[in-house]
Amino acid sequence: MLRTRQLWWLCLLFAAFFVFLSVEVFAQSPVEKAVQEAISKGVIQKDAPKGLLGIPGAPRVNPILAFIWAIWVGWVFSSVGAFGGIMAGVGHMTVYGLGAYAKTFKTSMPALNKHITDSIRVSNQFLVALSALISSITYIRQKRLVLPLGLALGLGSLISTYLIAKTAGKVQFSQYQGYFGLCVLLIGAFMIYEITPRGSQRKKAAKEAAKAFQEAVKQKTDLISMGVKTLKFSISDCNISFFGQEFRFNPIWAFIGGAAISALSSFIGVGGGFLYVPFLTTIVGLPMYVVAGTSALAVLISMILSIINFMARGVIVDATLIGIQLVGIFVGSLIGPRTSKYIPEKILRWIFIVLAIYVGVDYVLRGFFNIKLLG
Repeated sequence: MLRTRQLWWLCLLFAAFFVFLSVEVFAQSPVEKAVQEAISKGVIQKDAPKGLLGIPGAPRVNPILAFIWAIWVGWVFSSVGAFGGIMAGVGHMTVYGLGAYAKTFKTSMPALNKHITDSIRVSNQFLVALSALISSITYIRQKRLVLPLGLALGLGSLISTYLIAKTAGKVQFSQYQGYFGLCVLLIGAFMIYEITPRGSQRKKAAKEAAKAFQEAVKQKTDLISMGVKTLKFSISDCNISFFGQEFRFNPIWAFIGGAAISALSSFIGVGGGFLYVPFLTTIVGLPMYVVAGTSALAVLISMILSIINFMARGVIVDATLIGIQLVGIFVGSLIGPRTSKYIPEKILRWIFIVLAIYVGVDYVLRGFFNIKLLG
C-alpha cells in the first residue's frame, strides 16, 4: 500500500515529467515565431508587459485566483470522478479571461489563436492528469477503486487515441455538438430517474453497499476491511465485492466501452469522466463511492497519452501558471476522497447531475443557437 511519502514522490515525478516536456517543447515551439509575426503586423505591441506564454500584452492571471480555482477543480474531479477538464476549461477560458484574449487573434493571427487555445487544452489535461493520479492512489489505499475495471477502461483508450490521431482535422465536432448536448441531458435525466424509488430498485446491490458504507463511516469502523475485493478474475468475467455486495462485469466489454468513451471524449476535447461515471453506475451498477476512483484511473491513462501527443506536436503551456495550479490541484485532490465518504451517495449523484445538466445545456446552446454559457 502506498504511503504518504510514496505519494509525494509520485507527484514529484509527475512534476519532473511536466518540467521536462515543457522545457523540451518550448525550445521547439513555433509560438515565438507567431508572436514576432504578430508584432511585425502591429497586432501585438512589443513593449507591452508580458503575460500568458510570455506574449506581450497577454493577460496576467492572479496567482491566488488560479490556486483557489485549481483546488475546486481537484475537489470536484476527485469527489465524483468527472468534470475536472470542463471545470479547468471554465477557469482558463472564462474566470481568467484567456478565451476572450485568444478570440482577438481569430481573424488577425489564426496561428497564434491556435497556439493559445491548444495551450489551454493541454493545461486542462495536466490538471486533470495530476488530480487523476492523486485520486487513483488515494482510492486504492482506501479500497474504493476497482483496479481491473479501471485498467480495462483505460487500456481501451489506447485504441481510440490512435484512431482519433488518424482522423484529426477530418471531422469537426462543431457540426454535432448540439446533438451531443441533448445526449448529455438525456444521461442526466436518466440518472435522476435512477435516484427515484422506482429507478433505484434496479440497483439494489449498489444501494445496499452504499448504505452499509455510510453506516460504517458513521460508526467509525474499519472501512478498508470491507472495501473492494476481487473475488474472481478472467478475461471475460470479473467478480468484486464492496461492503457485503457482489458486482460482476466483463473486462472485454469494459475495454470496448473505454475505447468508445475515450474516442468520443477525445473528439470533444475533454477528459471523459462524465461519460465513464454513467457507464460505471448504470451499466456496471457500482455505487458512487467506488466510481470516482475507478473513473479517475481510466482518465489518468488517457490523459497521459493525450498530453504526450499534444506536446510532441509542439504545444507548450505557461510554466508559472500551470505550476501554481498543480499545487492547488494537489490540495483539492487530497481533500476530495477524504470528504466524499461523508457525503451521502444521493448528494454525490446530484453533484454529477447538476454539472451534467450544465454541460448539456451549454452544448445545446452552442450547437443550435451559437450561444455560450461559461467557458
